[in-house]
Amino acid sequence: MHFPRRRILNEDHPGSPPFPGRRCGRRRGGVHELAVSQRDQTRAEDVSRWLARLSLLAALIAGAAYAHDAPHDERLPMIGPASDFTLESQDGARVSLHDFRGKVVAVAFIYTHCTDVCPMLTANMALVQDKLGSEFGSKVDFISITVDPERDTPEVLKEYAETFGADLKGWSFLTGDPATVREVGLKYGVIARKTADGDIDHTLLTSLVDPNGTLRVQYLGARFDLEEFRSDLLSLLDEAR
Repeated sequence: MHFPRRRILNEDHPGSPPFPGRRCGRRRGGVHELAVSQRDQTRAEDVSRWLARLSLLAALIAGAAYAHDAPHDERLPMIGPASDFTLESQDGARVSLHDFRGKVVAVAFIYTHCTDVCPMLTANMALVQDKLGSEFGSKVDFISITVDPERDTPEVLKEYAETFGADLKGWSFLTGDPATVREVGLKYGVIARKTADGDIDHTLLTSLVDPNGTLRVQYLGARFDLEEFRSDLLSLLDEAR
């Protein structure tokens, strides 16, 4: 299945979220709501802040127009060093991004109680996992970080991973204390906020990190072009050879 390309290359603002957030779990008029989020997560943003964010989004999209249409054989730009982190895996082990040096890594943010875009993203990544064959786990790894660490314990994440057929030899599902998880998310442009009904509003970004630990590309949403995603993973592998 072919989906519209939604690759985001943000060289001027590495780690900045290209849109305020994504509502998981509910729909309004068939379209996911944009979440109201801010760093202190204690109150909604006023209209002026929203307008400022929308202006920034328009500028980023305009600036990334060339990258959206770039051929697959072009070298992906270097956004900047990918922020390191240490969290707890589905098996209770401590996992750090630097553990994957020498591999291409896709870093995604999800939560297990999401009934909409998170399972779609995880299912799509599982399809790419299968297409990578022997490269997966040996040269390419996936990391899915929960934005709901209070509910997503290692045991819950492991069950979630098994539901989607994740190969845990190359796919880590990570959690940690809420403050640490929130800090990691912010470093990757992901803002998360718990709502009164238990849902999580969060930015849906998936980042590719090359074998040298450099952030190279980010994908917006869950319905990005899977073949482009796989092609970008292999392109980063080719660079390292």
